[in-house]
Amino acid sequence: MEPVDEKVIITGGAGFIGCNATARRLARGEDVVVVDNLSRRGAEKNLSWLREQETHPAAGARVRSRGRLTLAKVDLRSAEAVSAVFLEHADASVVLHLGGQVAVTSSVLDPRADFEINALGTFNVLEAARTLPGLRALLYASTNKVYGGMESVGVVEREGRYAYAALPRGVPETQPLDFHSPYGCSKGAADQYTLDYARIYNLPTITLRQSAIYGPRQLGVEDQGWVAWFCIAAALGRPITIYGDGKQVRDVLYITDLLDAYDQAIERIDAVRGRVYNVGGGPANVLAINDVVQLLEARLQRPLAPRFDAWRPGDQRVFIADVTRARRDLDWTPQVSPGDGVDRLLTWVEANRNLFTGLYG
Repeated sequence: MEPVDEKVIITGGAGFIGCNATARRLARGEDVVVVDNLSRRGAEKNLSWLREQETHPAAGARVRSRGRLTLAKVDLRSAEAVSAVFLEHADASVVLHLGGQVAVTSSVLDPRADFEINALGTFNVLEAARTLPGLRALLYASTNKVYGGMESVGVVEREGRYAYAALPRGVPETQPLDFHSPYGCSKGAADQYTLDYARIYNLPTITLRQSAIYGPRQLGVEDQGWVAWFCIAAALGRPITIYGDGKQVRDVLYITDLLDAYDQAIERIDAVRGRVYNVGGGPANVLAINDVVQLLEARLQRPLAPRFDAWRPGDQRVFIADVTRARRDLDWTPQVSPGDGVDRLLTWVEANRNLFTGLYG
């Protein structure tokens, strides 16, 4: 993709997806405003890494000049603070709204904070975005959790994995929303606000319902970022707990494939504005939890011996996104296979053990 002379605002830009998106933009020579309160585990380390990317773009990157990184240490719950950032950077033309509370378990423990960060925070971003005179695209990172438990969809067990009894291509965007958890409710409300602002205020928004994203700089923990957490725990010799029976299936998507989808969505925003897309690995890129353990054991040549515990609330036995609409409208298809992706992630973890000092003890 050719570099574009523009400024981008990325909320949650010091998080896993956000820092990878920021680094890609900086490497193109774009100016990036990272809006982040730096409260998440590892955010400060990701920010330090981004400072390095600002001064040393990726090898071979085609740049007009080195992109400039600006940090706005702001909490999305503050409408006044968010508005001030957008006013200061009124020349921004793209907004990637990636910031938010990311764990179902945390939402159950503190539903008010979850609501304020995800639903109110998104409302604040949308209202602020209305003031940008040159806005050409606002992308919201939603989640497959907006579909809830999908109890009406038949689930069977095949070859040691859960699978849909029907839905051979996975869950389409027409699947009824059924939020099921506080996290699903807050993300679902933000999802619908983003769509409605395209209709009511003619904002150039697009909503991507994401599935099981993984890759480098994902400082995963037990309740979020499970593929990364398994890689980290395996590399550091930490115990692994599987909640449920490990037969749960997800369509995993490597971070570079997700960022490609972002690029394609923004490039085609005039044609796809106001729409929602499932963005996951699809049926060709599925892994059961037990599969990841087996991949890591084969790579490390030793048993991991995970322990099993009770199911967690809101956990879907299977989720596979139907990515037909994204493939058609965005001309996008995942390129990184699950086996290759897990191997890349574990290699990165092993090469960056110092990154985890102080984060996991």
